[in-house]
Amino acid sequence: MVCNLCGTNEASIHLTEIVNDQMVEIHLCETCAQEKGTQFKTHFNPGELLSDLTHLAKEMSGMGAGPAEKTALKCPNCGLYYEEFGRTGRLGCAECYESFSKLLLPLIKRVQHSVQHVGKRPAQAPPSTSPVRLTHDLKELQNRLRKSVQEEAFEEAARIRDQIKHLEEKLKKGKRKPSR
Repeated sequence: MVCNLCGTNEASIHLTEIVNDQMVEIHLCETCAQEKGTQFKTHFNPGELLSDLTHLAKEMSGMGAGPAEKTALKCPNCGLYYEEFGRTGRLGCAECYESFSKLLLPLIKRVQHSVQHVGKRPAQAPPSTSPVRLTHDLKELQNRLRKSVQEEAFEEAARIRDQIKHLEEKLKKGKRKPSR
């Protein structure tokens, strides 16, 4: 696992804290942990860590906002300033993600290693061969195909097209089974 702060070194220190019934995990290399000092030994503040990461993300993306720019970054829906998010580590509404996307996406990618949520499949989810699951997978592949064509990634589009054909055949076979 890679360090959440530097993103390059292997994490050797893994911290878990429960804050307001939510588990927060931080993975650090020894160098970053030493730089943070004793702050992690007694208590860490996820808001401060997010603030540190937002500043790091801005520096890395060349978007180091000056004081005037920080106050200009404001969510039009809830009125939250980006600077306040940096202090608290909390967004005000769902529209904040869109308003601050240029700064949040690199931060989210650094922390989560992806900007797309994958999630977990519930234990009660239908099996991967059920018509419901196959239909869901088919829609997802069709969206990916559309995106690949828009991006002119035709080899990827051809591969996805073949997967779509395979799923459609599975769905047809499932519908043809005689009912008892």
